[in-house]
Amino acid sequence: MKVTQTKLAGVLVIEPRVFGDERGFFFESFNQRAFDEAAGAHVDFVQDNHSKSSRNVLRGLHYQLPPKAQGKLVRVVQGEVFDVAVDLRKNSKTFGQWVGETLSAENKKQLWIPAGFAHGFLTLSETAEFLYKTTDYYSPEHERCIRWDDPELAIQWPLLHSPTISDKDKSGTSFAEYDPV
Repeated sequence: MKVTQTKLAGVLVIEPRVFGDERGFFFESFNQRAFDEAAGAHVDFVQDNHSKSSRNVLRGLHYQLPPKAQGKLVRVVQGEVFDVAVDLRKNSKTFGQWVGETLSAENKKQLWIPAGFAHGFLTLSETAEFLYKTTDYYSPEHERCIRWDDPELAIQWPLLHSPTISDKDKSGTSFAEYDPV
């Protein structure tokens, strides 16, 4: 597997080795030992999630507060998304910065987003199925959301027109008012 460090310390792009021929393909989508080596620490995943979204659906920017903060290993198994991580770690040199990566069923890239980051994605294809492993369980009382269009973050979403957003995500806070992780 090929691992690329993004400009946000700890956020990694992971590209598996894919073996393909006229029959199709095979790749190892997760290997605990290889992942721990790439992440630089042992990471326990406790929950797998699967979502499906239509074109132009934007989800996020979500995160959970300690002690229920979540790291996420995300990938797309059908379609294509633009995936974003935002650094919420106050003492980080990249605090308030974001990184975006196109993840698709075709490129098979994964993004590792450690705890301490907000996460969101925009569906670029007609539909997309999104899988993610989390390091802690979903906890509604610890869940928070920052507005996807916060001017201070200035995320460059590849939008053609206004996205479809849930009511919960529409009521997200500004970056200036977010609950620290």
